[in-house]
Amino acid sequence: MNLKLKSGILMISFLVLAAIFTPLIAQADPYSTDLLNRLRAPGDMGLLGTDHLGRDVFSRLLHGARLSITISIITLLVSLIVGVVLGLIAGYFRGLLDSAIMFIVEVLLAFPGMILSLAIVAIAGGGMFNAVVAISLVSWIGYARLVRGMTMSLKERDFVKAARISGTGSFMILLRHILPNVLHPVIIFSVTNISVIMMQLAGLSFLGLGVQPPTAEWGSMLNDARGFMTTAPWLTIAPSVALAFMIIGFNLFGEGLAKHLGKEVSV
Repeated sequence: MNLKLKSGILMISFLVLAAIFTPLIAQADPYSTDLLNRLRAPGDMGLLGTDHLGRDVFSRLLHGARLSITISIITLLVSLIVGVVLGLIAGYFRGLLDSAIMFIVEVLLAFPGMILSLAIVAIAGGGMFNAVVAISLVSWIGYARLVRGMTMSLKERDFVKAARISGTGSFMILLRHILPNVLHPVIIFSVTNISVIMMQLAGLSFLGLGVQPPTAEWGSMLNDARGFMTTAPWLTIAPSVALAFMIIGFNLFGEGLAKHLGKEVSV
């Protein structure tokens, strides 16, 4: 196990465990306001002080970690399932199905991912559910391209041809012979992609289009802290460091896993 993989596992494990045991670690109510103790510095009242409404920043940070991880995993699973299924279909059946799917992919690729997510949420309206849908509609593209290319190569392999000659149906060929052979690259890509999803989620929340106040989430916490960067810098520093720590952890884990498995994934 290489250093990057070990470091990524340790960083991710630290945050995941902190999120799981949030009720034990941070016992203060993340939504309880106390205007008499607003903008208290770290140590004066709570480990990371209080925000502009007197809410405990440390408690909100850990509850935000739980929410960010949960939403990111849900978004990842939705985009992964959609992308893998469409990639398998496009790569195996080709023809009109492949042309139609790849036309959609090319159209979506014409726009930067974050801009496209912003446009979708702006049309559908802000909120957690719409943010998940918007990011999922953008994130599936990478999986579809990756799986399509591998499927086109695998369908010409002898073991797939033998299965087809023996009378095995297309669905079973995809399920038994092709899908297991694309899982490793998909898993590696997923680990790296989850950091992109977290950034997009935080970005939408920062702009007021994702998770809505008063829900504790790192992007919305940064949005709340905009007006207090000079008077209460800890409000900006805490969620920024947490988000950077999480993204670096997943990137290290993804790069280390790719090196460990001897595979490089590009889309």
